[in-house]
Amino acid sequence: MAESKAEFLSAALAGEKTVKPEEIGFDWKALIPLASLAFTQILHGVLPVAESYRPKLLPWFSRFNLLIIAALAIVAAASVFNRNLREKLSYKSWFLGAAFLVLNLYNVITLKLDLIPSLYFPAPERIVSVFITDWFFILRCLVYSLRLLLGGFFLGALVGVITGTLIGWSPRWNYWIMPCIRIVGPIPSTAWIPVALVVFTRATSAALFLIALGVWFPTTILTSSGIMNVRKSYFEVSSTLGAGSLRNILSIALPGAAPNIFAGLFNGTSSSFLTLMAAEMIGCKFGIGWYINWQRETMAYSQVYAALIVIALTFSLLINIQFKVRNRVLAWQKGTIRW
Repeated sequence: MAESKAEFLSAALAGEKTVKPEEIGFDWKALIPLASLAFTQILHGVLPVAESYRPKLLPWFSRFNLLIIAALAIVAAASVFNRNLREKLSYKSWFLGAAFLVLNLYNVITLKLDLIPSLYFPAPERIVSVFITDWFFILRCLVYSLRLLLGGFFLGALVGVITGTLIGWSPRWNYWIMPCIRIVGPIPSTAWIPVALVVFTRATSAALFLIALGVWFPTTILTSSGIMNVRKSYFEVSSTLGAGSLRNILSIALPGAAPNIFAGLFNGTSSSFLTLMAAEMIGCKFGIGWYINWQRETMAYSQVYAALIVIALTFSLLINIQFKVRNRVLAWQKGTIRW
């Protein structure tokens, strides 16, 4: 016992991370995505390319498969010594395996059998090649779009929380503002594009306004609803202890309405993406939406699909960041609501 303690202390002092024996293990489900990708690679190498397929053949799909296989093999090996990683990989294994099979099916339909027009439905190798050859320009367009998106999002969120707080807290503000929201709010923000392009001298300013408008409405409605649903007894007790209206709003109303506020922000994120794409396709001269519209006009659909993948990944990343922030802010509600 003394020797084991001494070894543990020496390892701790040396900064060595010990792995508990019960954490070491292997789940066979980790092999499902690898098997699916291996099958995809074998089928891609065995089946001949359709004679009617005219575009020049590119090696990027095979290299992409091999890269993902290597990455999954490393993750599967690391999961042997990490229980959390092993559980996550096991949980996602069937989905990843099915996703790779769908990719395999699409590759067979487009490249090997040429069953659908290759102009409008390019083979995976051509979509992957866009990320190899045009990644810097796509990244520049994405950064430009994110600048507009985040600027409009935070502006709309700020104004939405303020407006929702006024409506939910004050009957007088509710009387004057709520009828206007009921009239203006349900109108899609994209419907205001012709007006915004006339009012604002720059297309970027118009896009910023439209994105903020799309975020403002759901944030306002759900913030006001959340504040109205906070128990009145909380405010009565706080006022009895000497708290004023501002203290009640900041300490009770907004924390109590926080789940509704985050729900409004999630809805606003979806609306902001739709508005951004529409605004860039019509008025802006740069951005990921402009890139899609430009490539569509030149019939370069491989670039269009690559940009759509970038948009999907970016949207998913932003939503995950919002979930992380929500989980941290609403940690005190864990166990009382379904997460």
